[in-house]
Order: sequence, then structure tokens, then C-alpha cells
Amino acid sequence: MIKRMLIMLVAVAIVLGGVFGFKAVVGMKIKEFMAGMGNMPQTVSTATASKTDWQERLEAVGSLRAVRGADLSLEVPGVVEEINFQSGDDVEEGKLLLRLRDNDEVAKLKSLEALQKLYTLNYERNSRLLKTQAVSQATVDNDAANLDNFKAQVAQQKAMVDKKALRAPFAGRLGLRQIDLGQYLPAGTVVATLQALTPIYADFYLPQQAVAKIDVGQVVTAKVDTYPDQQFKGKITAINPKVETGTRNVQVRATLDNDDHKLLPGMHVTIEIAVGEPQRLVTLPQVAISYNPYGNLVYVVDNKGKDASGQDRLTVHQVFVTLGATRGDQVAVLKGVDEGQVVVTGGQMKLRNGVPIAVNNTVQPSNDAHPQPVDQ
Repeated sequence: MIKRMLIMLVAVAIVLGGVFGFKAVVGMKIKEFMAGMGNMPQTVSTATASKTDWQERLEAVGSLRAVRGADLSLEVPGVVEEINFQSGDDVEEGKLLLRLRDNDEVAKLKSLEALQKLYTLNYERNSRLLKTQAVSQATVDNDAANLDNFKAQVAQQKAMVDKKALRAPFAGRLGLRQIDLGQYLPAGTVVATLQALTPIYADFYLPQQAVAKIDVGQVVTAKVDTYPDQQFKGKITAINPKVETGTRNVQVRATLDNDDHKLLPGMHVTIEIAVGEPQRLVTLPQVAISYNPYGNLVYVVDNKGKDASGQDRLTVHQVFVTLGATRGDQVAVLKGVDEGQVVVTGGQMKLRNGVPIAVNNTVQPSNDAHPQPVDQ
């Protein structure tokens, strides 16, 4: 009986020892595997921090507006008798564009001019007779009053005749013709638009913090998506003396050269203003920055020498950085990274301090200061 108990206890001890030994061996192997995984290099892409000339710029969007622009119309109604322009014509100031039928007004003007001539003769005759006392002073005064009255009526009628004609109030380019010959025009009907295209205004808004950085006469650069590869130069000509209370923005007006008439009123425009003096700053691709609530950081690459196979042993460590303005795909680094240091630009999510890395720069992130969207 005792022998059987001993055999059973030995068997149980052997079984339990095997189970616990197996678990210990499995745990050791898992630990070794995890330790080996922790030392495996993480593949990342890198870039070298470099210094470039950095010009601070203010950017804004706005609209183009003609220096002088108007929708042309007539004050009086009538039938179109004469049209002297075509859609898109460039016209000079004072050019006759349109005339309404004015037979009645012209006839009345001639009648009044004839009466004015008669009263002029009467006044001149009686003025001579007054010297010989052949007529009284009252007669001459009455003739003078009648003459002044008819002069006023003639001037009034001439104004009525002139209102039947439409002339260009300034030099510019006409838009589409909205009327036809023989058409009856009610008063105020738009005949065509007239826009002075050289030069042209660009109106835009800037935040109130930017007011101290701009001044009248400062150079601006304008871009429109119609001509993506072309820049238009101009100068600030006016700054609104009032800040909008709702947005805390101030309206600014720049005057752009437009001799080739490529810019048209109403176009959407992007304005850039260079402010301050150019600086030499360290720049990095924006993707190199890990943005966090507690601070922005980058991973700097460290070279720990050679390994057994003669390859560089590369690791990384975190560095908090102070950032400046952005420009396209780039960001200025004011503090934290020096020129020539190598930083990680891709694969930061799997990194921590001291992790070994393997560099693969086959694919690099964009680092263009002036990127252009491309349709694909």
C-alpha cells in the first residue's frame, strides 16, 4: 500500500514538474522573442535639416475690382435710333455709343432757339433806343428778362436732347450689348457694362495683427487660378482706417498692373505680401513634426558607430522644437534642431527613444515651398 502511494506521488511530481517546466521554457522563449523584437530596426525615411532664406509673408484672398466700372443706361425712355458700338469694343472717353429717337426734342429746341434769337434782337435794338430815350428803361429790362428766360429754356431743351444720347463716361472696354436697333428702352435699362481694366484694384482683408506690418506703397504679388504659372505685381494703395468689429479684419486695396488685360473685375485672387527682412532659418518638411498637446517634437537620428557586420548602428531620440511660420510643405524651426542634423520624416508612430532604425529613402515626402495641385 505504501509502495503504491509512493509510486503515485512520484508520478504526480513528474507530471507537475513537466507541466511547470514546459511553462517555464515557453515563458523564457516568449521573453527572448519579445526582447529580440524590441531590438529589430524600424524602417523609416529621413531628411537633413538645412538653412534656407525665409521671407515672412502675409497671405489673403480677395476680389478684383475695376478702377472705374459702370453699367451704362439712359435717364429717359425712347426708341433706339442709332448704335455705334459692338460687344467687347475698347472705347475712348466721350465716344457716342447710342442715340434714341429725338425728332420731337430737336424740333422743340430749334423753336426755342429761334425765339431766343428774336428776343436777342429785341433786346439789342431797345438797348440802342434807350440811349436816345426812344424807349423806357422798363422796356429794356423786360426784354432782358425774356431773353434770360429763353436762354434757360434753350439750355433745358439741349439737356433733354443730350439725354437721348449715351456717351462713354470714361475710357474702357465694353461688355456684351444688351439692346438692339429699333428697340424701345424704358428709362434705366442697362445697355452694356463699361470697365476700365488698366490698372485694376484687388480688395482683400487682413487680420488686425497684420496692420503694423503693412503700409501704403508696399509691393504685393497676386495670383489667379486662371493663370497658375503667372504672377501679377502691384502696390498697396489704401488701407481702410476702420477695423470690422465682427471679424476684426481690416480691408486693404492694392493696385495691380494689367496692361495685357488678363485680369478681369470679379475674379478671385490670392495676395502675398512680403514683410520684414529675409532670414536664414532651419527648415524641415512639415511631416517630420509630431504635433502633440504637450509640445511639438521630432526624432533626431544618432549614429552609434559600427556593428559587427560593419554597418552603421542608427538610433533615434526625441527633441522638442519651437516652430515658426509654414511655407508650402515646409515649416521653419526656430529652436531644437540645428543645420545638418538628420531627422525622421516617415514612420514616427513606431518609434521611441533609443529604438534602432533602418533608413529607406526610396520614397520621400514633398518638401516644396510653393506646391501646385496636380490633377491625376
